[in-house]
Amino acid sequence: MAEPKAALPQKDNRKLFRRLIAYLDPVKPYFILALGLTIVLAFLGPARPVLFQYMLDHQVATGDYVGLRWMVLLVFSITIVEALVTYGNTYLTNWLGQSVIRDIRQEVYRHILNLRLRFFDKNPIGMLQTRVISDVETLNTVFSSGLVRLLGDMLQVVAIMVAMFYVNWRLSLAVLVTVPMLLGATWIFKNAVKSAFTQERKKISEINAFIQEHITGMQIVHIFNREAREKAKFDHINGELQHALLRSVLYYAIFFPVVEFISAIALAILVWYGVGNVLEGVTTRGELFAFIMFVQLFFRPIRMLADQFNTLQLGLVSGERIFNILDNDEVIPNEGTLREIPDDEEGISIEFRHVWFAYQDENWVLRDVSFSLQPGQKLALVGATGSGKSTIINLISRFYDIQQGDILINGVNIRDLDLFYLRNLLGVVLQEVFLFSDSIHENITLYNSDISRNKVVESAKHVGADGFINELPGKYDYKVLERGATLSLGQRQLIAFARVMTHDPRMLVLDEATANIDTESEILIQKAIDTVMQGRTSIIIAHRLSTIQKADLILVMRKGKIVESGNHQELLAQQGAYFQLHQLQVV
Repeated sequence: MAEPKAALPQKDNRKLFRRLIAYLDPVKPYFILALGLTIVLAFLGPARPVLFQYMLDHQVATGDYVGLRWMVLLVFSITIVEALVTYGNTYLTNWLGQSVIRDIRQEVYRHILNLRLRFFDKNPIGMLQTRVISDVETLNTVFSSGLVRLLGDMLQVVAIMVAMFYVNWRLSLAVLVTVPMLLGATWIFKNAVKSAFTQERKKISEINAFIQEHITGMQIVHIFNREAREKAKFDHINGELQHALLRSVLYYAIFFPVVEFISAIALAILVWYGVGNVLEGVTTRGELFAFIMFVQLFFRPIRMLADQFNTLQLGLVSGERIFNILDNDEVIPNEGTLREIPDDEEGISIEFRHVWFAYQDENWVLRDVSFSLQPGQKLALVGATGSGKSTIINLISRFYDIQQGDILINGVNIRDLDLFYLRNLLGVVLQEVFLFSDSIHENITLYNSDISRNKVVESAKHVGADGFINELPGKYDYKVLERGATLSLGQRQLIAFARVMTHDPRMLVLDEATANIDTESEILIQKAIDTVMQGRTSIIIAHRLSTIQKADLILVMRKGKIVESGNHQELLAQQGAYFQLHQLQVV
């Protein structure tokens, strides 16, 4: 998936912003409350300098100590209220942010679950992790602080300016002389740091994808002595990430001192001009003191505005990346409504009628494939790698949709079947078994609480897995490490067989299911496989022809076409492609 551009057109920014704001609808009352608290804070800040000015020019100047006590109490009360409102506003805005990104993360993950497998073929897992975790978390700052604080800081600047002109318009103009300098510095900073942030997000995505891919393939790295080269690649990407991060740090390191310098200039102008006015009697001491406080208050929100704008821009970049996934229409449409098919005591029939399929464009993987498998029959697929054997299984499972032809299950087009119902009919054992980082029990039940422990044990005994499971610490509660690293290939395969038998499917698919099992284990489970196949329509992919000799129908495939079909004896009698494969393995 292509990375978003560093800068989006203004119209696209507005569209993205409106789309992000829509996620606030479920929590709109709380957002309005947070906005209200922000407005209160915007006016509480400027109130203190005004009160101090009034106190100095009236109570202090006239010696009204009773009034002074009341004014001090009022200032103290306002400070307490401001602290409480700040606490409530901070907690509420962060709660809003977490609530919104929870909903966004759930929506993104649900959408990813429904995407076609071809999407995962084209997009690195590390990139998807960045989208679901890092980019969504970036949106948290938009909703928890960026948006509300941006509005609050803008409103506070307006409130401070109003208060300043209310107190003394001459001193206000003197302070505002430096504002053009500040706005110019802020504009330059905003554009520079936005570019650095965009590059930073891109490099984080790249490094996540690199780490995930290379940790998964660490065995290959070691076998081919690629450690030094992979380290060099990582160091390069990591260096680019460091450079992007240091760029943003550099811009902040320059910007904040510049703002402080401009603030100091404004204060110097104020003191120089204000003291002269005080001596001339044009300005009171209370007004000058109030403006010293105003200067400190005025430059803080302006300085933060640049940061908030960048937070918002960074959120828009992350939002675009997230919406690129949500807008991806590579999903298997679950438009089928049938959740029941005509039953047959002997199993389920499968029929391919002139099926054409390509993973991309018209690079056909299957070419006009037709065959019929009767209920309870066993179909075996043989052929060279890339001939289309596994593709047939993927199409029956509807991991992909065909471009031409029809696939029928008991006479019903699989497009008319509910997708989840269709896949519940299937039990699949793949050559590469995936195990979750959880107990053996959960790996067999796949977190289905309706499956009892007794059924799990019975299935494990059926395939011969019960023996080695009982030797493990914790037995069925033994925690499997990631990808089953502490189990042998044969043990993982046996767990996969137990998983299928526990779920009791009506169709069975074995994709090189015994390829990684030693001879002793293969003998152990072969009887169990034969038993499980009884009454079930079964499809077997195997390179070892000894495992498919009992198949009712064998299809020999070459470059997406069926070149021979028949049972074992019929194909041997033809002395064609199957006969040659058999002779090679016998020899």
